[in-house]
Amino acid sequence: MSQPAAASGRLERFRAALGESPQLLWSFLYFFCLLSGYYVLRPVRDAMGASSDVAAVFPPVLIGFFAERGIPLKELVLQVLSTCTFLLILLAQPLYGALVSRFPRRVFLPALFGFFITCLLGFYILFHSDIAGRGMVFFLWVTVFNVFSVSVFWAFMADVFSSTDARKYYGYIGAAGTIGAFTGPIITRTLAEQVGLANLMLVSAGFLALCMLCILRLRRWAVLREVKSGRDNESAMGGDILAGLKLIAKEPLLRWLAVMVFLGVGVGQLLYNQQAEIARTAFSTAEARTAYYAGIDIAVNVLTLVVQLLFTRALLSRYGLLPVLMVPMVVLLLGFAVLTASPLPIVVGIVQVVTRSNEFSLLKPGRETIYTRVDRQWRYKAGAAIDTAFYRGGEISFSWIYKALSMFGAHVVFGVGLIVAGLMTTSVWRLLREERKLPEEPMQREPG
Repeated sequence: MSQPAAASGRLERFRAALGESPQLLWSFLYFFCLLSGYYVLRPVRDAMGASSDVAAVFPPVLIGFFAERGIPLKELVLQVLSTCTFLLILLAQPLYGALVSRFPRRVFLPALFGFFITCLLGFYILFHSDIAGRGMVFFLWVTVFNVFSVSVFWAFMADVFSSTDARKYYGYIGAAGTIGAFTGPIITRTLAEQVGLANLMLVSAGFLALCMLCILRLRRWAVLREVKSGRDNESAMGGDILAGLKLIAKEPLLRWLAVMVFLGVGVGQLLYNQQAEIARTAFSTAEARTAYYAGIDIAVNVLTLVVQLLFTRALLSRYGLLPVLMVPMVVLLLGFAVLTASPLPIVVGIVQVVTRSNEFSLLKPGRETIYTRVDRQWRYKAGAAIDTAFYRGGEISFSWIYKALSMFGAHVVFGVGLIVAGLMTTSVWRLLREERKLPEEPMQREPG
């Protein structure tokens, strides 16, 4: 079959899917707007993390604290930011748990996005004012925003779609996010040096406002699915605000999922920190670093979109989770083996692009289909705990591990990364064994 004919066939299948599942269009638009809004901001955040201008990143009181103790803050920018992010997540997770325990979905989803939009309007003022320490505040906020907004999105999708529908449609929804993740950095790369960083906050806020519209439209299909299955997901969930962590401790599937996420963030941090060193050396201004990171994001999302359009839906619908989760593991092991032998900057960039692409195109849609087969306590509480405490715990741990290993050279950094990738592969295999025990549709559990 010729390439135009194959592309036409995929487009026809997508149109047919929209016809049989109208909620797919609103889910498609929701994820597109969410990741467009985030990826407008991500290159700005990464530029702050790679900055050598500590006065622009940190508040004077923190700079003074490190200076009094003779600690070179300029050498620890990412490590300090990762530590502060983790501490902020530890504070935010119980607040999020209280929100989803005490308020129904129709309240907490719009409220969450309303809060995010208000914050962006505040950052618009902050960046216009060139206030010292704005970089740190923005870095922390964007990281928290990404974790909670994406976690809530996939939990909501599990309310809207059944397990069977998820295997058919999650590939399309993931592609929508990739198109958004491609659009965001293009906007940033085009506008960053022309209109300044402050005005990018307003662009992102506009995308999030569209997300709120999509949430309101999708609620109808979520309610219909609940009526059909005899479940009530519109009422408040109740239960302990730390119920997510308790579920992870209790359930083997959630434990292996948490281990997989923790180690996956770990290998990603080794690459991310090495990339920051490259950017810090090569570029002198925040705008130039922002454009560089936007270029990396564009490359990641082009490859992600190709994989999603050609492979994700077919693999999920025909073969289930095994290839979707294990193929990225094989690629990750090969990538770190190559880096251990030859840790050149160009190789770091290539492995970074390929591994991040695999995360977005295969791993993320694959593991999110698991949540369609469990009740909402697992989705909204345990899922959020994994995406916050374990995700950021991996980030802070491996950020400092990188700093220690970097003293021995890049070969050692990536050699340790190869071992971590092997452990992650083991956790994925155990996760797949537990996943096979799940029913096709979730059973309602008592709040906990």
